[in-house]
Amino acid sequence: MNEDNIIKNSARAWLLAARHKTLAGAAVPVMIGLSLAFADLRAAGTFDWLPALLCMLFAFIMQIDANFINDYFDFVRGNDDETRLGPKRACAQGWVGVGAMRVAMASTTASACLVGLPLIFYGGVEMVLVGAVCVLFCFLYTTHLSYRGLGDVLVVVFFGLVPVCVPYYIETHGLTLNVFVAAIACGLVIDTLLVVNNYRDIDNDRRAGKITLCVRIGERVSRRLYLMLGITAVLAGAVYVSGGYLFAAIFPLPYLLLHYKSYKRLVKIGKGAALNTVLGETARNMFAYGLLVSLGILLS
Repeated sequence: MNEDNIIKNSARAWLLAARHKTLAGAAVPVMIGLSLAFADLRAAGTFDWLPALLCMLFAFIMQIDANFINDYFDFVRGNDDETRLGPKRACAQGWVGVGAMRVAMASTTASACLVGLPLIFYGGVEMVLVGAVCVLFCFLYTTHLSYRGLGDVLVVVFFGLVPVCVPYYIETHGLTLNVFVAAIACGLVIDTLLVVNNYRDIDNDRRAGKITLCVRIGERVSRRLYLMLGITAVLAGAVYVSGGYLFAAIFPLPYLLLHYKSYKRLVKIGKGAALNTVLGETARNMFAYGLLVSLGILLS
C-alpha cells in the first residue's frame, strides 16, 4: 500500500493504524483452540459456532486495540522518531491525530467488552475476569511491562495460554494436557515475531531505556533465541501423539523449514531496516504454523 499523501484521519489512515497484517497473530491461537475443541466434540456434535465466532472477533478487536495503544503511547513517549527502523506509525506520521487516537482506543476497548460480554453465558462469570485481565494488560504491556523485559512472557500468556485455552474451555468446559501444550507452543511461535522486532530495535531501545529481553541478552543470544523458539514449539507437538493428534505433530514440520530459512536471513542481514523483511517472513511463518497445526488436529 502506497503510504504517500495519506489524508489525516481517513479510512486509509485508520487501516494503517489498525495494522491489519497483525491480525494473523490474533487469529492463530484462537484457531488452534477452536480446532482442538471441534475435534474433541466432533463425535458428540455439540460444538457451538456462535461463541467460537465471538472469541475470534474479540481477539481481532483486542489486537487492533493493542495496536492503537502502542501507536499512541510510543508517540507521546517520543519513541517513534526519525531513528525508528520498523514500519511507520500513524500518530508519528500524522496520519491520525492524537485526540482521534485516544477516542479510537476507548472505542475499541468498549467494543471488545461488548463482544466478549455474551461469552458469560457460555463460559461462566469467570469470563468477566478474563476480559478484564486482557484489557488491563493490553495497556500495561506498552506503558510499562515491555520496558522491563516482560514482553515475551506476556506474548506466551496472551497469544498462547489465554486465546488457546479459553475458547477450548468455553466449548468443552474443561482443559487437557494437549490443550495446554498446544497453547505454550503457539505462544512460543508468536514470540518469534516479538524477538525479531526487538532484535531490530535493540540499539534504539537501549538509547530509549527500553530494556527488552533482547537488550538484556544481547544480539548473539537473541538470534539463537529466535531459532530455538520455533524448534521448541515444533518439538512440543510430539505431545499431541499421546492424545491421538498424530497429524498435528507431523504437519508443522514445513514450518520448521520456513523458520530456519528466516533465521539464516536474520543472521545474514544482521542489523538495520532490512530486518523488516524477516519480520514479514516471520508473520507468514506464524500463520502457516497455525494453519498446519489446525489442519493436523482436524484430520487426526
